[in-house]
Amino acid sequence: MSLARFLLSLIAGASAALIAFSAFYTRGDTGGVFRFLRARGQARRLEAAGGSAEQVAAAKARALEIAQGFADPAFATQMLPVALLIGVVVAALVWTLFGRRLKRAEQGGERADVQERMVLKYAYRSGGRFTLRDLEEKSPLSFEQAREVTGRMLERGMLQRDGDGYRLS
Repeated sequence: MSLARFLLSLIAGASAALIAFSAFYTRGDTGGVFRFLRARGQARRLEAAGGSAEQVAAAKARALEIAQGFADPAFATQMLPVALLIGVVVAALVWTLFGRRLKRAEQGGERADVQERMVLKYAYRSGGRFTLRDLEEKSPLSFEQAREVTGRMLERGMLQRDGDGYRLS
């Protein structure tokens, strides 16, 4: 589970850093980005349609002029440490949140209704009859968790004793 936690944190942090860098690069002007993409598409369509060399060059020059109007690579380079810091903060946040969930699951801190649904799901798959050992082996619940949740379900009348095992009411 720690590999998944590490990879998820790494991907989230790198993504956040890249998004922050691109926002700094364009100074947050997404309208300018779309104007540039539209102009570049027009230049490509003109070139594909067989436009003259002068027309294609003019269309590419317009696209370049639009890009130079909003893009600021010097500012983005200057703000690179901030973008990386944002990425590290996001990665740490994901690492912490993923760890809390993992710790809660390992300590048996799932909500009671989630555990009961696990028992019911297994019971339906097994024809309505099961033992604690079956539940421990074929569900995410530990033996202690299975014992506790079946006890609660017995008290509420959701399950009935059936020899060494249990069956649905």
